[in-house]
Amino acid sequence: MQLSWPTLTTFLLYLVSMLAIGVYAWQKTADLSDYILGGRKLSGPVAALSAGASDMSGWLLLGLPGAIYAGGLREALIGVGLVTGAYLNWLVVAPRLRVMTEVFSDSLTLSDYLENRFDDESGRLRLISAVVILVFFTVYTASGLAAGAKLFTQTFGMNYEVALWLGAAVIVSYTFIGGFLAVSWTDFVQGTLMLIALILAPVGILMSIGGWESAWKVIAIADESRLAQGGAEASLVQPLSGLTLVGALSLLAWGFGYVGQPHILARFMATRDLRTIAPARRIAMGWMTLALLGSMATGFFGIAYFQTYPDAGWDILQSDPEKVFILLTQNIFNPWVAGALLAAILAAVMSTADSQLLVCSSVLTEDLYRKWIQPDAEQRVLVWAGRAFVALIAVIAGLMASDPEARVLELVSYAWAGLGSAFGPVVLMSVLWRRMTREGALAGMVAGAVTVVVWKQWMRPVFDLYEMFPAFLLALLAIVVVSFRSERPGRKTQRLFEEAQRQLEAGAS
Repeated sequence: MQLSWPTLTTFLLYLVSMLAIGVYAWQKTADLSDYILGGRKLSGPVAALSAGASDMSGWLLLGLPGAIYAGGLREALIGVGLVTGAYLNWLVVAPRLRVMTEVFSDSLTLSDYLENRFDDESGRLRLISAVVILVFFTVYTASGLAAGAKLFTQTFGMNYEVALWLGAAVIVSYTFIGGFLAVSWTDFVQGTLMLIALILAPVGILMSIGGWESAWKVIAIADESRLAQGGAEASLVQPLSGLTLVGALSLLAWGFGYVGQPHILARFMATRDLRTIAPARRIAMGWMTLALLGSMATGFFGIAYFQTYPDAGWDILQSDPEKVFILLTQNIFNPWVAGALLAAILAAVMSTADSQLLVCSSVLTEDLYRKWIQPDAEQRVLVWAGRAFVALIAVIAGLMASDPEARVLELVSYAWAGLGSAFGPVVLMSVLWRRMTREGALAGMVAGAVTVVVWKQWMRPVFDLYEMFPAFLLALLAIVVVSFRSERPGRKTQRLFEEAQRQLEAGAS
């Protein structure tokens, strides 16, 4: 592949700007609270785009367009589930978690909050939640590094291994330096770039193939040919074609995961105050809706483009449809614009991987190192421990992503289900139900995580139902049953819960 100097220059300018933000954030990071939560000072727009960008990852520009390109409009149900889940997360969980994490001993991490919320002096909640986060987030981070490696490989013809570790080094560098503020500020820039790319890409496709009507005709003809030859089970243009109840539930179940993603919940915890939540929710949902529509349109109209111009990369997409956005951008736009749009993929990868690395670092530093190894550690030591753990997790994730055949969507779906099922029901019930107990939280967390692993390995090949659906429901059931069968929460826990409710009511008035 011939190196495109305009594209390379655009990439380098983008990377330098991200590092500059990291250096600036370093100057604002004084203690562990700053490094982990930015001192709870995020504005509404930064919290909104940071949550959205860290949520979507390379999946938005690689996995989802690839799924739509290969499977047609029925894959769009994933988007419906995600938008619904994200809205309910902002509406129900965000304001309550912001207040409760501060009321319950100013908790800095999700594990910290769970221990304080249920007055768990044994440390079991903190330990189990930390282990779950580390296991599934390392897989999640691996998906981001794999996406970045695919980008560098396809764009610059780099060796996959070299591309993988180069991407990891860039992400680690500014996360290592600036912590939460660097991650949040870069996510704001990256989220903006991602949205611009996902608006321009489908517009560019339609302009290159003669508009909406022309694109639809080409796709319809290709669809009829596929169905007539028996090469497909479902139509590309009919959203419900070939979709079973189990298939629909699997796609919609993606929305369940939002309430259990620590990197998204951290944005809620870090907002400036309760009044910041509502405007942040409106910005976040507008961004997310436009981004998902652009992503799905890119994959769908990409079908028409590569039917019209098969020499542009149709053969590559037969083996790896997740490269559809990359190939479209390289073929349609001039090298300077293409460089900016391809940098959006790197932005998507970085915006999620940096958040995941920081959460893992926070868990290792706050929930394990300070809790079990050095409780009286100085703030400077804790910040540097956090930085060291960022590098460690990046190396482990890089080793997991070393297979060039790894599918981004598959890695994301597994990690999303694991985190969403282990923490989603626990977090949701913890902010809504005062009767929930420590034993109920433990049962729900274990039930969700174990069900995901067991279902993925042995049950999904039989039932073909996404593991998120049964795991989430079983975790909810475990929380309710075990909480009712265990002793009521103590007076201290009930008093703090009531205090959080008063603050919520005062903030809403």
